[in-house]
Amino acid sequence: MNHQPSTMSPRERVLAALNWQETDRVPIQCYATPEVQQMLMAHFGVQDWEGCLRRLGVDMRSIMPPYRGPVREREGDVYFDEWGIGFRMITTDSGGKYRHTEHNPLADAKTVDDVLRYPWPDPELYDYGSLPEMCNRCGGHAVVLGMVGPGIINTMCRMRGTEQFFMDLADDSEVIMAMIDERVNRTLEMTCRALEACRGRVDIVHCAEDTGDQHGRRVSPKMFDRIWRPRLKKFYDLAHEFGAKAMMHSCGDTHEIMPTFIELGLDCLDAMQPEPPGMDPETIRAICKGKLAFCGLISSQKTLPYGTEEECRAEARHRLDIIAKGGGYIFAPSQNIVAGTPLRNILAVYEEALKM
Repeated sequence: MNHQPSTMSPRERVLAALNWQETDRVPIQCYATPEVQQMLMAHFGVQDWEGCLRRLGVDMRSIMPPYRGPVREREGDVYFDEWGIGFRMITTDSGGKYRHTEHNPLADAKTVDDVLRYPWPDPELYDYGSLPEMCNRCGGHAVVLGMVGPGIINTMCRMRGTEQFFMDLADDSEVIMAMIDERVNRTLEMTCRALEACRGRVDIVHCAEDTGDQHGRRVSPKMFDRIWRPRLKKFYDLAHEFGAKAMMHSCGDTHEIMPTFIELGLDCLDAMQPEPPGMDPETIRAICKGKLAFCGLISSQKTLPYGTEEECRAEARHRLDIIAKGGGYIFAPSQNIVAGTPLRNILAVYEEALKM
């Protein structure tokens, strides 16, 4: 895969785009499942994912402090993360492997005391000392700390159960509010300590909160303003306090919430899905131009897995010729590229990005 001569470093390219400045070429990111990573590694003849990132021209590198604390022991084929959530790996017809939630550890919590007695992960037990070396290995690429939180909806659904979580929200349950604050406060503390350990080396704090689905916002505007607005702002403000940009992943249709994200100080929304009716790239670009950058918009739901090579190139060219002009855009798939996606389609979109 041939790269055009560069006049900017990867880090300079990413930060210029996020500052709504023209770049020598579009900044590039890549999200892929392990199966796709293995396919690309075999294609490029490299031994690790880093080799693929270099061949694809990816300008960003992610770091995260490893958790070194205790976790619940595996029970058969169910394993647990530091939050006590139990997962089982399942395999799809296309050969992809995914985590399926099998155990909701706070499904039976009845009182706030039940929540407070729960063994939440201690922010002290993350390995912040390993982060400076991780930053060094990023070289001249933009350093991304993430994903750091708050992850309220996804984590609470897994800890409480999806139906119970949304029922708790509707009932204004003090139990779910206590759970949300435990999650938010602990991930915020972990993020702060990670930023302190990196000593100004982090360029982007990558938050996560799935605020949309295929049909629009997941909670009402009133509920969003009461619960999500003040908690998301803490993460955006923390990023800015350390001189970093605030980026947030959200699946789904978020066009109604974008003005609020702008008001709260979010710099970049990731990984933008173009498929929902409210997410037409040109429309949302016009609304957010100069205010909120985008990362994504290459369809990993339709075009990449099911389109022709020509359709993939056409979609990539539209994003490059229309959406990327004037900065404010990072070229990336709209989610992890999944198993079964044709190799030729993946290579096609990145070839277009690298030859612009």
